[in-house]
Amino acid sequence: MTTDTTGSAATPRVLRRDDWDKWYDTLIRAFGGVPESAEERELWNALTEYDRSLGVWDGDACVGTAGAFSFRLTVPGGASVPAAGVTMVSVAATHRRRGVLTSMMRRQLDDVRSWGEPLAVLTASEPAIYGRFGYGAATFQLNAEIDTSRVRLASLPAGTDDIRLRYADPAEVVGVCEAVYARLVPSRPGLLARLPGWERLGVLDPESEREGASPLQCVLAERDGEAVGYARYRVKPGWEYTGANGTVTLRDSAALDSAAEAALLRFLFGIDLTSTLVMRGRPVDDAWQYMVSDIRRCQPRLRDSLYVRLVDVGAALEARTYQAPVDVVFEAEDAFCPWNAGRWRLSGDAKGASCVRTADAADVALSVRELGAAYLGGVSLASLGAAGRVREVRPGALAEASLGFGAAVPPWLPHGF
Repeated sequence: MTTDTTGSAATPRVLRRDDWDKWYDTLIRAFGGVPESAEERELWNALTEYDRSLGVWDGDACVGTAGAFSFRLTVPGGASVPAAGVTMVSVAATHRRRGVLTSMMRRQLDDVRSWGEPLAVLTASEPAIYGRFGYGAATFQLNAEIDTSRVRLASLPAGTDDIRLRYADPAEVVGVCEAVYARLVPSRPGLLARLPGWERLGVLDPESEREGASPLQCVLAERDGEAVGYARYRVKPGWEYTGANGTVTLRDSAALDSAAEAALLRFLFGIDLTSTLVMRGRPVDDAWQYMVSDIRRCQPRLRDSLYVRLVDVGAALEARTYQAPVDVVFEAEDAFCPWNAGRWRLSGDAKGASCVRTADAADVALSVRELGAAYLGGVSLASLGAAGRVREVRPGALAEASLGFGAAVPPWLPHGF
């Protein structure tokens, strides 16, 4: 989670363990000051990587916070690439416009480079903030509110009826669910390989977040006794004069194949005494869109999700593959990380790539922000060109690069951090 109110030019320093409570309180205040449950606070304490976290201090007062989780991010081609998960960014409102945010971003990107991680990623509470530091919106998420009293599943894939569903205690089967998720990680750009401890995020269930709904529930999808999917959700009962109108809110789900995905969806549609299914943060190509009888009554909406920053342009572009052959010279602009600026020749295909410095004439000119947006294959370089954010120098080069940068499936970030 990230927010910004720009503050003082004090030098950031690495977070000390005995400063965590004061540091985290600064973050909570920046996000409104609503206290978290003891369970939430303990989890984020456990997940904090102290040697990768920064604070800015004015005397004894913490006035700026920033962290960076150690992630590995799936990129087009299936490689798992080291990426700094930028998080817990805030500046105290008392220290606006004094350079606090800029000083933390400067130190953080220098650190990420020194760690040999070619990417930095984040989710932004305010999208307008991070473009000036080179982050581009690279993935989007699909949200929906489905009227299950009027929308039916018009088609289901073969094998749906072979899936057995059973209720399970979310905490007791967290390992089973993590194993399902882990099998999916190489299959889609944007997925994060979760380190030990992160499985607790999926079953975190503070009462303050339920909004009158039930505690977290879980159903497993199994085939021949093996788990092939799961859904974690809450139910909020509702009643009106004409009868029940409860709401099912899907917290998260994963499935290894289309039959398991459809079986879970049919279950969620059919929960007794409910008439609405709310889904947030789903992939933009989620198959349910093509199963339903009336897409309009599902109210689909898009929202930005993961922002990507290329910390090392050459290493990042070499780490992924390209769905069509590409041989293009990029003129990259990067004022905040000048080591990336200049001309790079990218040559790649579905088997691999090289990206090296060159003195050759540029074919395409753009900033590192646009490279980050297009990096995972979910944002078209050609579309960015049409928006005036990418300039084609050699005729035909932009179409070539745009086709190569695409991905077989759209990237997706399944949860925040």
